[in-house]
Amino acid sequence: MTTSTHFWDKIARKYAAQPIKDPTSYEHTLGRTRSYLPETGKVLELGAGTGSTALLLARSAGQITATDVSPEMMLIGRENATAQGIENVNFISAAADDGRFSDGSHDAVLAFNLLHLLRDLDGTLTRVNAALKPGGYFISKSPCLGEKGWYLPLMVAVVRVFMAVRYWRAPPFVRFMKIRDLEARIEAHGFDIVETGNFPADPPNRYIVARKR
Repeated sequence: MTTSTHFWDKIARKYAAQPIKDPTSYEHTLGRTRSYLPETGKVLELGAGTGSTALLLARSAGQITATDVSPEMMLIGRENATAQGIENVNFISAAADDGRFSDGSHDAVLAFNLLHLLRDLDGTLTRVNAALKPGGYFISKSPCLGEKGWYLPLMVAVVRVFMAVRYWRAPPFVRFMKIRDLEARIEAHGFDIVETGNFPADPPNRYIVARKR
C-alpha cells in the first residue's frame, strides 16, 4: 500500500462529509459531462474518491466503473450506492494508471480533480487512450495552480506540513500545471480537444473534453 493510499484512507470519512465548495461550477460541469455520455455507454472514472459524481451520473450511462487508489473511499462509495439503490456503478480500488482497463471498450473516461495529483501524468494519459474506443471522450477537470503567482507553492507547502502533522501521513504530490501545458499533453496522447472552460475561474479549474482520434 502506497503512502498516498494511506493518506486518502485516513481522511476518507471526513472527506465524504465535506460539502461541495463551488456547487454552481460543479452542477454546470456535471451537466456538460452528461451531454457526452451515451445512455447505454460504458464509462470509467479515475480518482473517483467516494464515487459521489459517478452516482450522480449513473442514470446517464449504462455502466460506470468508479476507481480510486483508496479502498476506504471505494467502501464508502459502495455504501452510498446501496443506500441509493443504484446498481450500475461498480467500485474498484485501483491506481489511475492501472492496466486492467486498457481494453479499448469505454465510451468515456472521467478524471475530476485528479491530474494535478499524478506523478506520472503521461503514463496515465497513455492508459486513458488505451481504455477508450475510437472517438471516445476523455473528460477531465483539473486545478491549474501554475497559473497563479509565486506565493501559491509556498502556501501549498505550508498546508502539506499541517496535513502531515494532523494525519500522521504524507499528503499527496501536487503538480503546478499551466493550462496550455496540460492541454498540450492531452493532445500529444492522441486526443482532439472539443470543449474547455474554467469552473471556477480563479484559481482556474480547467474543464476539458477531448475526443480520441
